[in-house]
Amino acid sequence: MKTKKTQNGIHNRNSFRVISLGFLGLILTGALLLMLPISSQDRTVTPFKDTLFTAISASCVTGLVVRDTATHWSLFGQIVILTMIQIGGMGVITIGLLITKLSGRKIGLWFRGMMQDSISAPNVGGILQLTKFILKMTAAIELTGAVLLYPVFCREFGPVKGIWYSVFHSVSAFCNAGFDLMGVREPFSSLTSLGGNAYVNIVLMLLIITGGIGFLTWDDLVQHKLNFKKYRLQTKVVIVASALLILLPAVFFFFAEYSGEPMKERILHSLFQSVTARTAGFNTADLSAMSESGAMLMTVLMLIGGCSGSTAGGMKITTISVLFLAALSVFRRKNDVECFNRRIHADTVRTAGAILFMYMTLFLSTGIAVSMIDSLPLVSCLFETGSALGTAGLTLGITTSLSLPSHIILMMLMFAGRVGGLTLIYAAFALNTEASRLPQEKITVG
Repeated sequence: MKTKKTQNGIHNRNSFRVISLGFLGLILTGALLLMLPISSQDRTVTPFKDTLFTAISASCVTGLVVRDTATHWSLFGQIVILTMIQIGGMGVITIGLLITKLSGRKIGLWFRGMMQDSISAPNVGGILQLTKFILKMTAAIELTGAVLLYPVFCREFGPVKGIWYSVFHSVSAFCNAGFDLMGVREPFSSLTSLGGNAYVNIVLMLLIITGGIGFLTWDDLVQHKLNFKKYRLQTKVVIVASALLILLPAVFFFFAEYSGEPMKERILHSLFQSVTARTAGFNTADLSAMSESGAMLMTVLMLIGGCSGSTAGGMKITTISVLFLAALSVFRRKNDVECFNRRIHADTVRTAGAILFMYMTLFLSTGIAVSMIDSLPLVSCLFETGSALGTAGLTLGITTSLSLPSHIILMMLMFAGRVGGLTLIYAAFALNTEASRLPQEKITVG
């Protein structure tokens, strides 16, 4: 007879497999649809390698592109891309649960468990109510964003086209995808033409932050309003760490990167680059003109990413926060990792350490590989692989010039970054249920 632990291990492994296969199915479907002649503006078949790259980038809400979204893809192709962004941002399991609910079928415990794994919920109880809350909030925020952006795009592109531009950029920003339609002015220019528009910058930054703080954080904020003491520990960590990761890099960019610009543009560029670096993928300034120190700081921000259970990718803010707190506890010679008068479980610290090791190994090894394959500067290649792995979508302008092997590396990184490296590992290997423990012996470190 199987033990409860074994049964839970099999359930979790199956959940991780379904999540991984769900994303693969979404990517393949999107790639095939983008190959149709109707998907391109010149009504020709786009090569599979390009549609696959675009489908992975959209489904994994990254934003790296090999074909300019506005000038290559038709309206149908753009709709396919936006649909993949929406599903990829909210999660294939969330959309699957919505479809199951609308079809009138009963949602069993197994499906609820998958949803729990998908959004990193603390428990299965109340998962359906949380899912409804996520769907309603997503629709409300994206609609609000589109309404706020409409006056600008209506003035620029007319009343009808302005609607599409508003919806596309609102969804793309909230899902932290980084796809844009501003290539009509200059291909692959991202939002540089709107860099001086404070209104658009603020709206997009709010959408990016809202999508990146996580569904569980929304739930906490709605329930407890501004009562910080009643928030869950994760919510407190997310709020404090997010504020620091926006303000501190913005100060660096303000003094080190944009000191020669007018004050208005200087403030906007500094804040926007700080916000967008953690997986959003838009840029309002020419990143190729950035110094190496600025590029490396953005690379670090891209690897950190957003929050667990959000539309963002990366190692996650909570991962870095736990490791920082763990280091602090060692420096202070404390036995436990503590935060806001709470003790953090040792398993959480071990998992955070494993995630950091895995991300840094993938980031460095693939960056070196791309640099060797295409004979490009290492800093540019590390920026590219950090962007792919963190599902950020920012680039120093080398994406389109990379060779097929390098594009394959980036596609693998985007998939691993969105689905999660640990999810892929857990999906592949069974849970170790051995009860015996080996003798313990110390190793000196440091």
